[in-house]
Amino acid sequence: MFYRMTVYILGMFVNYFGVALIINAALGAGFWTALFVGISDHLGLTVGLWYAIFQLAIIFVNGRLMKQAPEVRALLPVVLESLILDFWVEVVFKNISFASLPLALQVVILTMGVAFSALGVAIYILPQLPRAPVDQLFLVVAKRFNLSLRVSQTAIAFTTSTSALLIGGPVGLGTVLGVIFAGTLIQFFYTKGYPLYYMAHPHYRERFELVM
Repeated sequence: MFYRMTVYILGMFVNYFGVALIINAALGAGFWTALFVGISDHLGLTVGLWYAIFQLAIIFVNGRLMKQAPEVRALLPVVLESLILDFWVEVVFKNISFASLPLALQVVILTMGVAFSALGVAIYILPQLPRAPVDQLFLVVAKRFNLSLRVSQTAIAFTTSTSALLIGGPVGLGTVLGVIFAGTLIQFFYTKGYPLYYMAHPHYRERFELVM
């Protein structure tokens, strides 16, 4: 369990490190973040708090799609991820902005952010522990409508980014890159990481040593 929790929390930190890079590249936030930043600008409260509020609502959406009771366990990642998001955005990167850097460097930082964010999601869904509702949403949609992770994530990203644009969220190149590449990168990292995760799993190693 310690191994699974370590991988789980590591994935969250990697994911929101990427989100913080995307925000501070100042070329448009990721699709979910753009929505939460837009709402935060209009109504106050931190981005992390709006993230938590929306996650709570999506718990019920996921339950409806799966035709089952809302998953109460999803409250755990909601709390953890909202705190981690605020840690990166409100503490580590609070007084940091890459807006004054040359455009080429901003694009490099933005691309790194998209890649880290996708990598983080792929890592933290590996242990099969409770997932944040927004991440569970694309898995639920993929299963409910028999779609690949890439198609499901891309559809949700397009819908969310359009909503962010309508309320004046920081939609830009970062949002577009997220819509186009996030689903593909998550599926790629998950596919590559799945065998590595189990090769390093303590129970796997024990069975391997017994066979040898």
